[in-house]
Parts: sequence; structure tokens; C-alpha cells
Amino acid sequence: MRKLLFSLTALGLFCMAQAQNIQNNPGANHGNKFEQLGTILPTPNEYRTASGAPGPKYWQQRCDYDIKCTLDEVNLKLKGSETVTYINNSPDVLTYLWLQLDENQHSTVNNAGYQTSSSLSTNVNISTLDNMEEQKTDNGYGDIITKLTDATGKALKYTVNKTMMRVELPAALKPGQQFIFNLDWNYKIPDRGGKFQSSRGGFEFFPEDGNYLFTMSQWYPRLCVYSDFQGWQNHQFTGSGEFALTFGNFKVQMTVPADHVVGGTGECQNYAQVLDATHFARWQKAQTAKEPLQIFTLDEAKKAETQKSTATKTWVFKANMVRDFAWTSSRKFIWDAMPALVEGKKVMCMSFYGKEAYGLYSKYSTKAVAHTIKSYSKFTIPYPYPVAQSVEASNGMEYPMICFNFGRTEKDGTYSEATKNGMLGVIIHEVGHNFFPMIVNSDERQWTWMDEGLNTFCEYLAEELWDNKFPSRRGPAFTIVDYMKMPKDQLEPIMTNSENIIQFGPNAYSKPATGLNILRETVMGREMFDYAFKTYAQRWAFKHPTPADLFRTMEDASGEDLDWFWRGWFYSIDACDIAVDSVKAAKLDINGVVKPMMPFGMGRQNADGSRNIDKPAVNSFDDISKIRNREDKGIQFLTDVDTSLRDFYWRYDRGLEKYDSATTFKLTPTPLETLDDATKQKYANKFLYEISFSNKGGLVMPVIVEFTFTDGTKEVDRIPAQIWRKNEKNITKVFLKDKEVASILLDPLRETADIDLNNNKWPKIETVSNFNLFKTKQAARGQSQGLNPMQNANKNK
Repeated sequence: MRKLLFSLTALGLFCMAQAQNIQNNPGANHGNKFEQLGTILPTPNEYRTASGAPGPKYWQQRCDYDIKCTLDEVNLKLKGSETVTYINNSPDVLTYLWLQLDENQHSTVNNAGYQTSSSLSTNVNISTLDNMEEQKTDNGYGDIITKLTDATGKALKYTVNKTMMRVELPAALKPGQQFIFNLDWNYKIPDRGGKFQSSRGGFEFFPEDGNYLFTMSQWYPRLCVYSDFQGWQNHQFTGSGEFALTFGNFKVQMTVPADHVVGGTGECQNYAQVLDATHFARWQKAQTAKEPLQIFTLDEAKKAETQKSTATKTWVFKANMVRDFAWTSSRKFIWDAMPALVEGKKVMCMSFYGKEAYGLYSKYSTKAVAHTIKSYSKFTIPYPYPVAQSVEASNGMEYPMICFNFGRTEKDGTYSEATKNGMLGVIIHEVGHNFFPMIVNSDERQWTWMDEGLNTFCEYLAEELWDNKFPSRRGPAFTIVDYMKMPKDQLEPIMTNSENIIQFGPNAYSKPATGLNILRETVMGREMFDYAFKTYAQRWAFKHPTPADLFRTMEDASGEDLDWFWRGWFYSIDACDIAVDSVKAAKLDINGVVKPMMPFGMGRQNADGSRNIDKPAVNSFDDISKIRNREDKGIQFLTDVDTSLRDFYWRYDRGLEKYDSATTFKLTPTPLETLDDATKQKYANKFLYEISFSNKGGLVMPVIVEFTFTDGTKEVDRIPAQIWRKNEKNITKVFLKDKEVASILLDPLRETADIDLNNNKWPKIETVSNFNLFKTKQAARGQSQGLNPMQNANKNK
């Protein structure tokens, strides 16, 4: 048996260091961060299996709605009646039903009553005082229930508890039975452009032309989810945690002013009746259009703004197997449409927008809708619905087949690149919500990250397919660093209930999205991740998944043990901060003799005795495409296929911040034992490097090491996170290289969200503070004037 024997001083210290670490840190070798989640996850059963798939006895409830409503534009009220058919598919006997009255969020007497702390400021806003004064009385907002009866017309007993309503059943509802009831209601529509800006539904008033734009959501009393894992999901609605809803079929009739244009969940059943011959012909032509075709034009919308009809029309929509229904109505709308093909199936992609957004929406919105459903279909399941719509409104929100987004130009029609990218990002995000949670129907009120985080991850994938230079705000690991390095008392785990999240955006959107991107790019690889993620979407489409179902499916379909990742990224607030502590090196010589090696910076000696002075190795990446497409050679981006999407800003090279990774170190010579000629030849003049790493942030992550050689070339070694399993704080690793190393850099593409890049380099590069730089300059100035630094400082007092 032949073996290489290195001196104790060079590499034998590796084993001694490991033993010393275990002795000094007895808990370090217990591998807590690599223990299985075990009892943290719910016990598998007949409904939800250990593999993460629905079990053989999985069930979910169903609820169908037949709704008629009237929009009173003059008095800003909505009046409606609905017939609800609730089907009990559970094995349980139910004696009551729970409904959500989300409009009660705006009521001063029936809201959830959740409050946050406040303090007295020297500058008190009058609107704040008005709001405090209003809380003392009933402001008249919220659902007013005028009638509740069973199918025979007999009154039903009910109780309103803030934003929830319990309906008492006249007889127990057994498994397999259905219950039909009728409900009449009305409410004052909130002003989402003014007083209730955080409202997801309501109206926006445009004083310039005296018209309204209505975005109607959470507008009808609707059933809560009753599930196998928690029973009734009847948590109060406070505005942050969104919705848990039951799938069913909808028929909705909306009576609105005759000059309004209406868009809604599902397909309109009576376009031939509500549209005149000209507009209906345009709608039919749009079915085969290659570009977005305007059914209502800008000029027609401007004209409609000046002539308000007192007549009404009733639009009828149907939607099957959806969890919710939303709609929009206004005479301000330009309406355009075009088809998109998703695996051979036609989907009508449409946009509704006022003149204020014309310069952006007419060019981009419908194409962004089409791009989104195609991109998401690639990574999840084929888009199953016949329609996908984007509506320009004061803020964004998502519903089945329709969403509300911002994106207005300046009054002269111009726009900034930031506005354009913001609009594209929100359209992709909100349309993407059709997949999460409208189809893969997670409980948003309990786990915001399961819809927002997963959707934000897919949004990032769709954005990079739109334009390789798209400035995605979330996805790449480095975008979450500022949040991860915050003080611990300002952080909470991703696995935090929606209502209790402090940093809502980073916790519910960015961190889970970044985590999935790290899994895809760094831990699992794209092929394995994409297969597992698609499996999750396929398994839980039109069902109610939980976090455990996602975690288990990702492992089950990939063959990867990811419990360490879920534990660290989702259940803890640890950050990634891996440091290079030290480097030892040895050069192997064919004759067993070590040749002295020049310290970095002295240069390399040429044959004539001259030296080439080494220049610092710079690791820079000029644009996000180099991060995104390490493996995506030859991909076609939408801005290349459809050049009409390019504009003034597209021509400019938008890069990420560059940073210098110039690092140096001095090699330590080590002799080599005399070996046979073949072995000598094999290892002649190779180099060994022992690198010591420490985990300063607590989060275990893969170790990515970039070596820059003295000839300027680079090489990256990727070490899986399991290297930390025997010691979570300190590790060493020996690398065999063919060439002499000039510098070492950890995580060169910033893939692991490392919060401190300063300790990622070897040798260390000392930074000079601004204060020290100031003193240095002052000293130099003083010397030039014949003064010492202290005299110079006194002179400038």
C-alpha cells in the first residue's frame, strides 16, 4: 500500500485540530443542525403521507356560489344576494358553518380588534386624530346581513364574531351530505385610493375626470376552510394574513352602469348582449390576434369619462374549480386581449387600464400576463384556466384569473425605468399567484410564506426569462443579506404565523424565495430541484397543502435529505457567515526537495532574472446574467424573441456592484517522502492547501471556494453542507491543485447569503476607516507645511 506522508507541521495538524475542537466544544459534534425534523412535523396519516403526497383518504370540502349583485356608483354601495351550496366531504359531522365577513375589517365595531403599540409624537397628523376619533363610533362600514335562510326560506340562526360569522345548521350535516342556504347583504364600498389605502378591494376616485375605478374583492360572505389538519380555519382577518378558501363553482351576475367595462374571474357568458356589435366583433377578432388587440380604445375610454350613463347592464360570469371570485368595473377602461398557448391550450390574456397607465400597459401588460402563465407552467403545472387578466389599480392584489396591479406614467406619457420594472414585477407576481395559492391552495392566513414566498421564487424565474438584465429585487441570495444581518431581536423564523411577523416583506417574501433559489442553484442543482418542485405542484394542485407536505415532497422526489436546510433557513434566525481562518500549503517536488516559493507580491522570476510583478486578482461579475445562467447556455429571453419589448432603457448595461477579491498568502514548504518514479511523476510539482473555516453565523451552508492561480486562471470547488455535520463551528479541508494559488475567495457569486464578505478572502485585506484616512491626509498636509500632525491638528481647531 503506497501512501503520501506529509510532515506533522504542515497537514497532520488537521486531525489534531478536529480532535481539539471536539474536546473544547463537546456539543459541537452532536450535529443538532443535521438532526431530522422528526416530531416538529405532524405525524403522517391516511390523509397526508410521510412522502408529502395526499393520502388514500385525503378529502376536502366544496362550496358552490350563485351570486347576484348591484353596484350603486352614486352612493358607493354594493348590494348582493347569494345561494350557497356547501358539500361535506369530510368524515366528520358538522353542526355549524363558519363564514368570512372580510369587509368587517373596515368597521369600527366589528373589526378583529387587533392593535399595535403607539407613541405620542411632537407632530400629530390631523388624519391620525380623525381616525382615533372615528374609532369611538360606528363608521357604518362592514357587512350588513339582511337575510339568512335555508333553501325552503326558513330563517337560520347566526352569530357575527368580528370578521367571522357562525351559521347554526337546523340539522347535523353528515358526511356526504350538502346544505343549501340563501344570504342577502350590503356594505359601503371603501375608498382604497384614500382613507382605506391598505384595503384590498374598493374604489378609487379620479378627480380630474370625476370617475371611479372599482376593484371588488373580499366582497361577498364566503365559507372558511374546514380541513383534516386543523378543522375550521376561522382566524380573524386583520389585513395582513390573507385567506384560506374552499374550492367550488361560481356563477356571478353583476349589474353595473351601462357604460362600464367589466372584467372578472372566469369567462363572461353574455358578451354578445353587453357589448355592441363593434366591440363584440373586436372581441372575436382578439381570439386569434398575434398582438394585444384593443377592444375598447383610448379614445373611447376618454369619451366615456365625459358621458355618465344612468342605465344599467348585467354581466354574467362563470368559473369552475376556483377558490374565490373578484371583479372590476369602470367606464375609464381601455381593454385589450390576445391568446396565449399553454401546451396547446388557448388562454385569453387581457388587461384593463385607464388612460393614466396607457403608455405602459398598452405596450407591456398583456404580454407580461402571457409570459407569466407560460413561465410558471414550465416550473409547476400547465395553467388550467381559460382566462388570465391584469387590471391597473392603485395597488396590487391577486385572485383566480384576475389581479390588480399598479403602473402609471407621468401625465405626458413618459415613465422611468424603475416604474416600468416595478410594473412588470408586480404583474408577473400577481398573475403568478394563480398558481400559488389559487391552484396550489395553501393557508395564507396561517403561513404567508407558502404562497408569497413560493410565488416570489417563481416570479424571479419568470423575470429572468423576460429579460436577462431584469433587476430582480428578490431571488439571488445577496438580496436578503441586509435582512439576515439585522439584530436577532428584530428577526423571527419564516415559520411564524402571518399576524405575528415583524419584518413582513423579508420574512414572508424574500427569505423563503431566496431559500428556494439557494436550494435550486447551490444545494440540489436545477434538474433535481425542478423535478421535485414540479412534483409538489402536481401533487397539491386544487388541494390544501401544509409546510410539511412541501418539505416532505421536496425530499421524497429528489432523494436529498434537506432537514438541515428546513431547520436552519425556515425554523431559525441564524445567518450564514463562513470565514477563512487560515491557510497552510505545501509544494510537492519530484526529487523530494522543496523549492523556496516567492511570497505573493514579489513577482515571478523570468529566465533572464527579471520579475513580473503580480497584479491583484479581481473577481467581478458585470451583470446578473452571469449569476443566473451558470448552466443556461443558449437560453432565449423574451426581450430577444419579441424586440418590441425593448425600450430606451434596454440598451444600457445594468450591472451589479463589483467588488475586489484580491487575496494573497505565503506558502509553507513541506518535504515529500521518496516514492517510485510513476508516483513521483503523477504528483510532481502539485500543491496542497489546507484551509480552516469557521461558521460564525450559525447557519450551515455549502462551502464554495474559488481559487485564483498565479497565472490568472480560476477554479471553483463546491463542498456540500454536510461537511459541518461532525463539527458545526470549525472545519478544515485539504485541496490538491495542479497550479500555485495566488488567492482564495469564498462564495464568489454570493450564492449563500453570506453576511460578511470581509472574512471570505485570503490573505486578509485590511480596510482603512474614513477616520484613519482623514488623519493620514491631515498628517501629509502638515508635513508639507513643515508641521507635525499634532501641530497641524491644533492649527485647524
